[in-house]
Amino acid sequence: MAITKTQRNAIVAIIGAGVLAGASLLFTGRGTGDGHDHGEQASKPQGKDTASSASAASAAQAADPHAADSIAMTPEQIRSAGLELRTAGPGRVQAAVQFPGEIRFNEDRTAHVVPRVAGVAEAVPAVLGQRVKKGDLLAVLASTQLSDQRSELLAAQKRLELARTTYAREKRLWEDRISAEQDFLAARTALQEAEIAVRNATQKLTAIGARPASAGLNQFELRAPFDGIVVEKHLALGEAVAADTTVFTVSDLATVWAEFVIAPKDLNQVRLGEKVSIASTAFDGTAAGTVSYVGSLLGQQTRTATARVTLSNPEMAWRPGLFVTVSVAGQETEVPVVVASEAVQTEGRQPMVYVEVPGGFEARQVTTGRSDGKHIEIVQGLQPGARYVARNSFVLKAEQGKAGAEHAH
Repeated sequence: MAITKTQRNAIVAIIGAGVLAGASLLFTGRGTGDGHDHGEQASKPQGKDTASSASAASAAQAADPHAADSIAMTPEQIRSAGLELRTAGPGRVQAAVQFPGEIRFNEDRTAHVVPRVAGVAEAVPAVLGQRVKKGDLLAVLASTQLSDQRSELLAAQKRLELARTTYAREKRLWEDRISAEQDFLAARTALQEAEIAVRNATQKLTAIGARPASAGLNQFELRAPFDGIVVEKHLALGEAVAADTTVFTVSDLATVWAEFVIAPKDLNQVRLGEKVSIASTAFDGTAAGTVSYVGSLLGQQTRTATARVTLSNPEMAWRPGLFVTVSVAGQETEVPVVVASEAVQTEGRQPMVYVEVPGGFEARQVTTGRSDGKHIEIVQGLQPGARYVARNSFVLKAEQGKAGAEHAH
């Protein structure tokens, strides 16, 4: 079949359009590849710069091994932080011997209250922890024993009244020579016996702490023996108790005992009247006192002696049962290097002192020795004449911790 001129022109146009489209796609692919190559080439110099920076930092750290322990501070920052600088040098340290102890009730001011008569609780107004004054009502008991004793007193008082009347009459009759002297003497003896009976019945009531008169013959009022606090209560309404049952414990906590034990090797360190310091890990408070008692005998089981310190306790901070450390001051000793106790900080278990260096401070690891609570002996790590931070050194420890955290990130 013959192709017309118009058909031939259309075929040529279609082939030309296809060639142009293929050439366009080929050119676009090459452009994309070149761009990727240029990106890689641009990124390579940046990685080389990072590695160079890391190498430079490592070299700087190797050149100054203490750079991580140094804290840069300006004079203005030092004043703002309240840092106090002192010079390390020789000094005297009064070493202390420490003993574990415990706060206990002052037994001289502690009463284990017993009713002294058997009975049943009719009222118990006192509550646990209540502060009471001497004579305050703790409980009311109904007691048959007390009823018998009060009845005995009333009968003795009635017999005394009769004996006095009889004696007065017989004395008048004898003086008028109406009756015999024997009758007068018998009346006088009966009066004396009645007086003895009344005194005996009264003293029986006094011995158990009961009043001679009360609203009821059987009512026994149990009262506080002195000012203090009700620290134990073992009585409830309607409960029957024996005469020797401890129903309340009242203690005057204005003073307490700090008791501690002493091994035989340390007995020469603790003497009666020795000044001591009391501290507890439960709170920051400390107290000073003197040794008021040192046991003369060693315990059969523990083979230790007991000693105690009487502490004033106006704020009730020293509670019985609290574990404490008792520090007994020893002899003063001259040491080559001593620093303030506040200057020593710990990192883990390693003690440190912050020493002044150009531009700031440096943490210096030290070995400590004897201490008296105010000063600490430095055995190793610090030379005499070194300037160190004696006050607010915890600020530098905090700054060092922040710097270490940022370096780790």
